[in-house]
Amino acid sequence: MNRVAAQCGGPVFALRVGSVFVQDIVDALAEQHAELASVIEGRTAAEWAQPSRCPGWDAADVLLHLAQTHEMAVATVHDRIAAAAAETGFLPRESASGTPVDDAAAAAVADQKTSGDEIAQRWYKTADELVKVLRDADPSKRVVWVSGYLSVHTLTATRLSESWIHSGDIADAFGVTLAPTDRLRHIARLAWRTIPYAFEREGRELHGPVAFHLVGPGGDEWTFEPEAPALTTISGPAEELCMVAARRIAAKDSSLRGNGPDASGVLELVRTYAL
Repeated sequence: MNRVAAQCGGPVFALRVGSVFVQDIVDALAEQHAELASVIEGRTAAEWAQPSRCPGWDAADVLLHLAQTHEMAVATVHDRIAAAAAETGFLPRESASGTPVDDAAAAAVADQKTSGDEIAQRWYKTADELVKVLRDADPSKRVVWVSGYLSVHTLTATRLSESWIHSGDIADAFGVTLAPTDRLRHIARLAWRTIPYAFEREGRELHGPVAFHLVGPGGDEWTFEPEAPALTTISGPAEELCMVAARRIAAKDSSLRGNGPDASGVLELVRTYAL
């Protein structure tokens, strides 16, 4: 499943930063939770068993994974990640044995799967708790996440991104289409900021700064520019950029376009990462 996080260095974003900007992301996360709640309300056992866009997982599995990772996020902000990891079996399996994150997540879901209704109640509880915890936390605080550290600010963006991705996975299982919203701006920004890490992870050289010139769902322009002049520019619909970063569509199947020495590499590697 898609893991999300961001490299804390990299290009500087021109819009607001600090606690006010973080609160905007928390608000977006709460809105994403409300959208997902409307999708899962009143589902039957047969509907929960419908296959999702995540290979091998049904709708209930995806929601359980989202609840588990939300619980881990709450725990790390409270500095009790070890105890929470022991309960889910997620991080210890990955870090101690070298098991890939996706495999560790699948094992945690298999270990704790119950009925769809029970999973939904677990998700409702942790979704509400996560929003409260993130709203009250110091956005600059550094916390443990998967195999590295990141700020609460970045953790908030990662939870929004993963919640959006998996809301789509679950909605697809139920035959529901979710309309894109301006919440995608935060996810597009996260994908933009992770580009240096994406190249580093693959052992590839990034020749220079990258800019995104995107079009939001309402037709407005979303521009992400580095401090230094960009050598590579990616342009196109913001929704498609986020879907490519989420590994839900391939860049070749999108209308995204790139110019510059790293255009093909960015379109190949862009995503939202977990450290």
